[in-house]
Amino acid sequence: MNLLFISVFFLFSLLILRLGIVQIVQGNHYEAEVARTENVKSHNGTPPRGKVYDRYRNVIVDNVPLNAITYTRTQTTKPEDMLKVARNLAELIEMNPDKITDRDRQDFWLLSYPDKAEKLVSEDELKKLEDDEELTKDDVNKKVYEMQLERITEKDINSFNKQEEEVLAIFREFNTGYALSPQIIKNKNVSMEEMARVSERLSELPGVNVTTDWERKYVNDSTLRTILGRVSSSQQGLPSELVNEFKAQGYALNDRVGTSYFESQYENVLKGQKEEIEYITKNGSVLDTQLVSEGHSGKDVVLTIDLQLQKEIEKIVEEELSKQASQYWESPFLDRAFVVMMDPHTGEILSMVGKKYGKDADGKTEMQDYALGTFTSEYGVGSSVKGATVLTGYMTGVLNVGDTLYDEPIRIAATPVKKSWFNYSKYFTDIQALEISSNGYMFKTAIKIADATYRPNQPMDIDINAFDTMRHYYSQFGLGVKTGIDLPGEVEGLKGTEKLPGKLMDLAIGQYDLYTPMQLVQYASTIANGGYRMQPHIMKQIREPSQERGKVGPLLYENQSKVLNRIDATEREIQQVQRGFYQVTHGANGTATNFRTAPYDAAAKSGTAQAFYYSPEEKRQYDTYNTTLIGYAPYNNPEVAFSVVLPYSHQNKDPYVNKTIAKRAMDKYFELKKQYEKDGYFDSSTEEEVRNADQLEETQEQGTEGE
Repeated sequence: MNLLFISVFFLFSLLILRLGIVQIVQGNHYEAEVARTENVKSHNGTPPRGKVYDRYRNVIVDNVPLNAITYTRTQTTKPEDMLKVARNLAELIEMNPDKITDRDRQDFWLLSYPDKAEKLVSEDELKKLEDDEELTKDDVNKKVYEMQLERITEKDINSFNKQEEEVLAIFREFNTGYALSPQIIKNKNVSMEEMARVSERLSELPGVNVTTDWERKYVNDSTLRTILGRVSSSQQGLPSELVNEFKAQGYALNDRVGTSYFESQYENVLKGQKEEIEYITKNGSVLDTQLVSEGHSGKDVVLTIDLQLQKEIEKIVEEELSKQASQYWESPFLDRAFVVMMDPHTGEILSMVGKKYGKDADGKTEMQDYALGTFTSEYGVGSSVKGATVLTGYMTGVLNVGDTLYDEPIRIAATPVKKSWFNYSKYFTDIQALEISSNGYMFKTAIKIADATYRPNQPMDIDINAFDTMRHYYSQFGLGVKTGIDLPGEVEGLKGTEKLPGKLMDLAIGQYDLYTPMQLVQYASTIANGGYRMQPHIMKQIREPSQERGKVGPLLYENQSKVLNRIDATEREIQQVQRGFYQVTHGANGTATNFRTAPYDAAAKSGTAQAFYYSPEEKRQYDTYNTTLIGYAPYNNPEVAFSVVLPYSHQNKDPYVNKTIAKRAMDKYFELKKQYEKDGYFDSSTEEEVRNADQLEETQEQGTEGE
């Protein structure tokens, strides 16, 4: 008994000593450990993207509200708990299982039938893995899981009934999001009955919530559809090729982003800001939440585009293309047309129309939007470039204003004959050469630039640097270089590689290098405004989102006009070419005299380029012609410049569709202008708004930076 009492006393002494150490020596540490929590920040919600308006504040891109059901899991949520919630939710909503993969089915089967899954790996196999000293417990579990996946039969994964597949579809969405970040489970065709049923039973559905989501709506169907771009869905999330880039900017994997063209170019402006929530957690369980910052929708963008003008010109192009399609024998390969209109003093794009025939989802031929092609496709444009050729002659010093040159067929040894459309065999001034579109005048100019001497039927030695010289001066107008349009994917055209005398003369008449419709309108604007190459742009303003329907918010940013360079020609030289363009539309021998009776004075330059059309079906190449027209109006005070390009417009007889489209488009521009003045329309960039904008960012950049 004495030994027993001594032992008990000794043990109690040790216990008291240990309690003293715990409470006195380490008490503060354990108290801090008990009170220790973690603060986890999360960005929640799906704020709508900013709207897009035209210059007169007509909505082009909007957001449509959607009913939505979301799920948020915690850091400690177990798969078994998620499956239970998924089963309960499946009883309340309809879920389309079309996105389920075989791997989803395998994982779901393993979770749904744990006893059967366990039997897929024998006890001996499991023991062998566990006895392997090189494998950790996690390694063993991973190998067991891989063996189970391999042994699940196709019959097993296809054994689910309709109800189980709906559960699987929901469970799949549960697993796509981050912990503490709401994941959209369903936002398409969510009925009010489904919203009500889920709302009533939220207490039985931990993590589930009902909310409002949005869907991007492009109001005007196909108008500008190819340049407005697209936005990913919540299921698509971040584009796989840009995941790292977006994650570095704070995006979540399931965030919706602009994936192409305008939506992508102005992603940082259009994207909304999610609300930031701080979760206070302990051992993975949420104890409390605090709002760090509220979310808000993205900024609104006002375009330079005149939506009414855009739609009217699209209609004109469609009508004229359809008319030619019905006359197949004249234009068997004509399948597209482009019209670009631009303010020559600001670079604002008023309309950019591209239309082409294509196949719909059912393989039927239809007219499709191809505005994208105005700056991503290039063509031979013919004599439209002759204004640049004459000015290049002035700028290189080989021509003087008013010089006359003899138009005659150019016969160089081992080179096809080069001549004008007609065999003139007479002298022309620079203005006359532009009026009648003399090839001979341009050939002689190119020969002078190449410091060569022409002798009929003899070889010609040229300075091959003449190609670089001419392209250098052409680039001052925007020909053969990127225009700087504020959209991704612009091409700079295509340059010929052979440097032969005949090719240099082809270059001088627009039948060697290829250019885009956007480059042509920049070139026309440069001549119209007196020699300044303006950077084209379609973003006009950035504004705060408005709280009132039908109104735009306060101005944040005004896109200022930017002069890329001033051509090296004198004012007198530019005016001489302007006179030549005027004669094209008003002279007795002009090539675009359909403008002569217009109530506005137009100046223009037409072009026809030999080209070819390759038929992929026949695997055969056909000779054809591209027709173009560039110009501006009014002549004395230009306010709009244009370019019209019709690739493959005819084979033999020119139907002059380019001139018809150009005339109708310009008529419509001035007709709408009168209507706007009558109706009291206003432009959204008044000087007063700019002066009063607190956050206006000045970006006017002018200079003589050449490309």
